[in-house]
Amino acid sequence: MYLIRLDDASEHWNREKWLRMHDILAEYRVKPLFAIIPHNEDDKLLKFPKDEAFWETVSQWISEGWLPGLHGYNHVLSSKKGGLHPVNLRSEFAGEPLEKQKRKIADGLKILHKKGIFPQIFVAPAHTFDENTLEALRLESNIRIISDTIASDVYLDNGFYFIPQQSGMVRRLRNKVTTFCYHPNNTTDKEFAALELFVKKYQDEFQSFDNVELKFREFSFLDKILRSMYMLRCSLRRALNKS
Repeated sequence: MYLIRLDDASEHWNREKWLRMHDILAEYRVKPLFAIIPHNEDDKLLKFPKDEAFWETVSQWISEGWLPGLHGYNHVLSSKKGGLHPVNLRSEFAGEPLEKQKRKIADGLKILHKKGIFPQIFVAPAHTFDENTLEALRLESNIRIISDTIASDVYLDNGFYFIPQQSGMVRRLRNKVTTFCYHPNNTTDKEFAALELFVKKYQDEFQSFDNVELKFREFSFLDKILRSMYMLRCSLRRALNKS
């Protein structure tokens, strides 16, 4: 099963590229998870002009079967911690006190709820979160699904279902569940073309997140191997970037 996740939807986005992504996925009836930043304060994203039609567009896509995800609160990566999933050593959540994380979850949901949006999946900015993030979600929301971590299939841990996210581009992978994560604001023409070819060829293998079976399954030995290999690659990448 293949899933598509789209990160960094906010009032400040590259509307043209997001509409291009929408049209490609709609053509092949692929319904993604799209991660919404409730109160965007990320300087890298604020360079895009504010889209006054953003919330109207979001509502339209939800009516088409796209699933909204809570993408933190403001997307400001103020921490240098990687937490439970240290693919990056920067985070909006990992390393922050529980009370601060609770406020971010509560305030983010308050904004979305006022817009009539009720996400059931949490998507951590920079893919990083920690035990306090899970506790904040438990205390301030009914969200019990996380889109992230490396595994071959969905698993249950600490009261949360984890739907793994393994690749930033489409490619043939043999996991039971594979999530491809795109950032439409920065997607290139070449990446759009590759995505469309892949989705066209394998469209029958794509599902919506709400069709994922949430079952009791512990993190397996195979999952540990996959995660170790992925984290090693992340560590090597950081070392090379420093050199």
